[in-house]
Amino acid sequence: MKVLLTTTSFQDTPGPHHEVLSQQGWEITTLRGPLNADVLLPIIAEFDGIICGDDEYSEEVLRIGVEGKLKCISKYGVGLDRVDLDVAREVGLQVVNCPSVNQVSVAEHVLALLLSLYRHIPQELEHTRAGRWTRLVGNELSGKKLGVMGFGSVGKETAKKAFALGLEVYVVDKFMDRSMAERYGFHVQETIEDLFRQCDIISLHVPHTPETDELVHQGLFEAYGREDLVLVNTARGKLVNNAAILRAIDSGKLRAYLCDVLEEEPMAENHPFAQAEGVWITPHVGSRTYESVARQGTMAVENLARELAKME
Repeated sequence: MKVLLTTTSFQDTPGPHHEVLSQQGWEITTLRGPLNADVLLPIIAEFDGIICGDDEYSEEVLRIGVEGKLKCISKYGVGLDRVDLDVAREVGLQVVNCPSVNQVSVAEHVLALLLSLYRHIPQELEHTRAGRWTRLVGNELSGKKLGVMGFGSVGKETAKKAFALGLEVYVVDKFMDRSMAERYGFHVQETIEDLFRQCDIISLHVPHTPETDELVHQGLFEAYGREDLVLVNTARGKLVNNAAILRAIDSGKLRAYLCDVLEEEPMAENHPFAQAEGVWITPHVGSRTYESVARQGTMAVENLARELAKME
């Protein structure tokens, strides 16, 4: 079996997932993703399986793949928005992912961003490195109202950790786990507008679909924006309208946009967020902890091995 491995965090992080991969006896080719369709098209048909990150598996890529040897795509991670799932089903290509393995790491990243913002950690580090002893007055997270848009595994973990820190939590999800929300005393809401109306902080935890494309748009800020509002996005870049984010910050309707994801990655040199005041960008590292990489990597290999074995 010939397998392509493209996820860089799998490749760059030592751990048990490498041992599990080596035990399969596959012929492994590694490339550093995310790969676009132009890179995949000439090579995709060579491989029986792929362990991928956020590569571009378009209709053309998938059809050429199954005309060759391709039998299964194993996503290292959860989101499958870069895979044309309708075409995959049509051509009989198996696509598997790794749910419920990275929620702790991503939730901790959300809180790390928020604590850094509210306590001015980056600014204070800059001051002391420059030899200054500037003591800025920060704010406590405790008592703030956090709106969690998307109450899946990451949203739940974020809500639980925020609740433990003393935040008041509001949650929205199309398929709400009401028993958990009631157990913790979370406030169940119906729409993202409800969160914007009531919360100090909104954290996005939904997949990117046609329904959620530019979920955060100019109209929300015009109706509910204010100078102390904070938006966090560790889910997908296309959930927000970039121009609306910048206008909201400039007009005093958004204090900060803390994001770990962009609509296209890596970030372009001329990206409008690159030098924008009030926008913090981390390079899609929310799940990039040793523990999470080992869990995801192991599951991605085991998922692929299971599916390929069914087809022998």
